[in-house]
Amino acid sequence: MTPASSPTLLVLAAGMGSRYGGLKQIDPVGPAGETIIDYSIFDALRAGFGKLVFVIRKDIEEAFRETVGARFEKRVAVDYVFQSLEDIPPRFSVPAGRTKPWGTTQAILCAADAIHEPFAAINADDFYGAESYRELAGHLTSDSTNYAMVGFVLRNTLSDFGSVARGICQVSPEGYLRHIVELTKIERDGNGARNTDPAGFVTSLSGDEPVSMNMWAFRPRVFGQLRDRFEQFLESHPGDTTAECYIPMTVGELVRAEEARVNVLRSGDSWFGVTYREDRPRVVKSIRRLIAAGAYPEKLWP
Repeated sequence: MTPASSPTLLVLAAGMGSRYGGLKQIDPVGPAGETIIDYSIFDALRAGFGKLVFVIRKDIEEAFRETVGARFEKRVAVDYVFQSLEDIPPRFSVPAGRTKPWGTTQAILCAADAIHEPFAAINADDFYGAESYRELAGHLTSDSTNYAMVGFVLRNTLSDFGSVARGICQVSPEGYLRHIVELTKIERDGNGARNTDPAGFVTSLSGDEPVSMNMWAFRPRVFGQLRDRFEQFLESHPGDTTAECYIPMTVGELVRAEEARVNVLRSGDSWFGVTYREDRPRVVKSIRRLIAAGAYPEKLWP
């Protein structure tokens, strides 16, 4: 692939990690001080991605550039865009008392002026594995105009230390996304799981469900679609101080309206991530095992 035909990697790194208790995006987990973002970008560059765009908040820009961005700016084109609570269409206003931005749909929209080529979007604090990036790169450089997501098995994405939010997917026999619902309080329950909704209603889950971990492949036309859906979200949540417009929810709406077709790609790699501070030791041990198996060098960036 030439740089001109290479896809871009969009890294969603604006969250402070309120449940984690710190700026987890720049917390080291590798033996040479690498963050999860380092491993994600190492895998993406090996897969053929040619540009990085980070979505961050303005107040963490200096620390993020010094701790993360500086590692890559001499290796690949890097751009930064900023997510803020106030970055909404002018006909809307921020509700009194709201302090958080509007979720992952808004975060991706922040990159509309920075990305003009096929791109993947990922969370900064999720370790997806090298095969996942190869699958995405293969899709984005193929003749397909569909979007795509990498699907993971629910039970392999849960934390032992608290609840998590996951996009639960229904997939057609042909491998296309049929439906996705964002469940925001999923906990382990034996070998399965359960979700408790805001009203206290409990849904039992087998643990085998395919889930979205916000690892998406998009074409640039998605920005117009997301903008329309985000405005509809704002119209339907006037005065709401907590609701977020999640990208799985938005993609699900596009699928139901037949405005998008989404391939569900499968990866044999293990996912792991840091939702709570107690998750970190497991991540460190998992990376150590991968290094011992030869999947990564001891030091990513000589």
